[in-house]
Amino acid sequence: MAARRRSLPQPPPGNKYIEFRPSGIHGLGAFAIRKIRKGTRIIEYVGRKISKQESLEQLQQQNTYIFDLDEQWDLDGNVEWNPARFINHSCQPNCEALNEDGRIWIVALRTIQPGEEITFNYGYDLTDYRDHPCRCGAPNCVGYIVAEEFFEEVRRREAQRRELEARRRSTR
Repeated sequence: MAARRRSLPQPPPGNKYIEFRPSGIHGLGAFAIRKIRKGTRIIEYVGRKISKQESLEQLQQQNTYIFDLDEQWDLDGNVEWNPARFINHSCQPNCEALNEDGRIWIVALRTIQPGEEITFNYGYDLTDYRDHPCRCGAPNCVGYIVAEEFFEEVRRREAQRRELEARRRSTR
């Protein structure tokens, strides 16, 4: 029996901005197929609306596709019909995720050229940040997937960790 070849995810019908293909950042990624102007809604991040309690349970099971919607609900984007889940993180993103009335849109922060990978900052906090290494390759990459507001703290912690390791090695 021949192995079944897995097909690449497809953007929703009518989406004229992106295609999905292998990414140098991680796995698959979304790439612009035409020039995308700043402010353009590129794709909606869709999924199942779940309670905060279910969200906590999903996060404990390493589900990293959860978006905060409001005080009561989150969005679990780990569903087959959400191709936006393949958009990769970058420390210097060209898009952002905007919550507009409980709908998550990936919106261009600047003009994006054809062939450019679509990225946004996943906005993770510092909880277990070392479990989420970043390979975005941006000049300002901090090496971990965290929100920009935590970049300096991560740099401080990592410098401190390297200093302690160097001291340990020098006392051996």
